[in-house]
Amino acid sequence: MANKRKIPMRKCVGCGEMKPKKELLRVLRTEEEDFVLDTTGKKNGRGAYICYSRDCFQKAVKNKGLERSFKQAVPAEVYGHLEKEMEEIETG
Repeated sequence: MANKRKIPMRKCVGCGEMKPKKELLRVLRTEEEDFVLDTTGKKNGRGAYICYSRDCFQKAVKNKGLERSFKQAVPAEVYGHLEKEMEEIETG
């Protein structure tokens, strides 16, 4: 009898949909209070998940989804940096 493995689900901070963890991009706050994108999903730190679409990113900025997840204000330059990194991932 084959074992069915449980697929870990995470909620997108932009659209609010539950999706498999592998389909989402992890935004990570490190211990040094830096915000980075974690494509592996295994780095240490507090994480929030977002879809790979620009629409979800814009929704997360508008409804302050990342700020709610990290329980702190996210500077505007961090949003710009994250948007640039997401563009590189989409095109690359």
